Amino acid sequence: MFKGLGGLGDMAGMMKKAQEMQGKMAELQEEMHNILVTGESGAGLVKATCSAKGELKSLDIDPSIFNGDDKEVVEDLILAAIKDAQAKASERAQEEMSKLTEGLGLPPGMNLPF
Repeated sequence: MFKGLGGLGDMAGMMKKAQEMQGKMAELQEEMHNILVTGESGAGLVKATCSAKGELKSLDIDPSIFNGDDKEVVEDLILAAIKDAQAKASERAQEEMSKLTEGLGLPPGMNLPF
């Protein structure tokens, strides 16, 4: 029946894979809120925890760095820890996406919206 249509005969299979991918993407989006990564600065004096979506969840500051004269240093350490956590969150999100796309036969490095 589909003999003369070339690759269109497998359209149903492609549609099924697309639906599976859509479901798995929705699951992964939800999981990203629960995956936590921690960034740090100042040899661990400041730690920031983010979800894999990049949302800041917590900030832990060692009390030893609270000295009025070092206000700018403390602010820099906080920013560095947050940036580190967000970079790790982005990296983790890409790892999770790669796991998903591998199973679906998509080309490596395919950036999907996220």
